[in-house]
Amino acid sequence: MKWATTILVASVAALLALGLVMLYSASMDQQGARYLNKQLEWAGLGMVACCVAAVVDYRWLQKLALPFLGLTVLMLIAVLIPGVGVERNGARRWFDFGPVHFQPSELAKLTLLLSLAAYGARFQEKMRNFRHGLLIPGLGISLTCGLVFLEPDFGTTVLLATAAIILLLIAGANWKHVVLPALAGAVLVGVAIFNDPVRLKRIEAFLHPEEHRSGAGWQAYQSMVALGSGGVTGLGLGNSRQKLGFVPEHHTDFIFSIIGEELGIIATLGIILAFMAILGSGLYIAWRARDRFGLLLGAGITFLICLQAFINIGVVTSALPNKGLPLPFISYGGSSLLMMLTAVGILLSIAHHHDQPHDGSTSEP
Repeated sequence: MKWATTILVASVAALLALGLVMLYSASMDQQGARYLNKQLEWAGLGMVACCVAAVVDYRWLQKLALPFLGLTVLMLIAVLIPGVGVERNGARRWFDFGPVHFQPSELAKLTLLLSLAAYGARFQEKMRNFRHGLLIPGLGISLTCGLVFLEPDFGTTVLLATAAIILLLIAGANWKHVVLPALAGAVLVGVAIFNDPVRLKRIEAFLHPEEHRSGAGWQAYQSMVALGSGGVTGLGLGNSRQKLGFVPEHHTDFIFSIIGEELGIIATLGIILAFMAILGSGLYIAWRARDRFGLLLGAGITFLICLQAFINIGVVTSALPNKGLPLPFISYGGSSLLMMLTAVGILLSIAHHHDQPHDGSTSEP
């Protein structure tokens, strides 16, 4: 278990350090050290949360899963209320606490998986039947994802739904029960996209990039230019040209392209390897968990982190249509960084308590 936790911590630390360096490099011409200073504050808070989560026995979370989910649902409802939630670019996703802006959808990523893991552990023997395996947990998934969808935040909705379905299948749900509702959900998302001009243009730009590279596909096209310009070793730290207004979200969703331009394919492959290391070590920790709750929670967290990274990199490299998801531990965004570091702390707690009996007492060596 020690090697798994070492790899996990080293990978996250490397990604976080690279993210801070690249955040300053990507924004220094427009914002100076403003974004870096804010990210450092969130990183400090996230490290505290990570350490606390790592020290506290994760099994206490099983008792708090439902209250946490209920609080999250209330926050997701509140953020949709005009005057309470902050609206930007046609989406109402943030709470404004003065200098701090918080996205409840980031909290939902963790609390939904936490509640599903607690549910799957409690009803382990009944997960194969439709009522316990899909209907009851499906209500919680639908409510949470539906509220996120209304913000609207299609990318987080797809990520949450996918991670939740994976966790249900690991918990023992019958895949035959899951397929039709999953397809129905995909159809609903497709219909919503078809009736949303902005997101429909993104899909069209993805399917026909050359026709839309001066419009909806501008950012994706410029991102590919940045990656191509970097070559193997990059143009050098701070020497990106695409960050000078060509890639609008160069410090958030598309920071991977600036990394590729400045540090080359060596750095981008290193990032992919780091997330693969997180995937391997996280699943190993989950597999070696002391109880079923730890197994489900650890697997859910691991898939959440790596799925989000996969989607972000897929968008930046034009393998997927634009979803608007940050790259974990690297992109600018305090809410995302805080929740991701907290999730890593929970993984470390699962690893730390893997050799302890269910009542919480320490086993004999």
